[in-house]
Amino acid sequence: MSYSEEVSSILNELLEKNYDAEKGYKLAADKVKNKNLQHFFAERAQERYDFGHELKTEIRNFGEAPSKGSSLAGDAHRSWMNIKASLSNDKDEAVLEEAIRGERAAVEEYEKVLKNAEIPASTGNILMKQKNAIVAALNEVKTLEKQA
Repeated sequence: MSYSEEVSSILNELLEKNYDAEKGYKLAADKVKNKNLQHFFAERAQERYDFGHELKTEIRNFGEAPSKGSSLAGDAHRSWMNIKASLSNDKDEAVLEEAIRGERAAVEEYEKVLKNAEIPASTGNILMKQKNAIVAALNEVKTLEKQA
């Protein structure tokens, strides 16, 4: 596998996870009743959409094709979120708990990729900016959960 293919493969995995997060946040916005939470989740969905476009540009810069779909794990997580929210008396809190779990996983994934020596510095800067935004969202969703 060439260097460009290897880096693009890594970025495509992150791209799929951002597709998953975007869909998950859209679902979360639909599940919660609180208007502030709806707004928060809609903003996160847009943020992940924007991250996806940044990643697609990077992948194309390496001469490769961006992934077009979400992962099976993401589909399973959204299904679990649906089930948990429908069974919970406090749907907002249940959705917030799942958002926290998803964001923690995203931070871990970004940290793993950022440790990869194959990632060029310019791409690493983009990924670090995205990871920092996810950490900020994680901190905000934790605060929202405490308030719920």
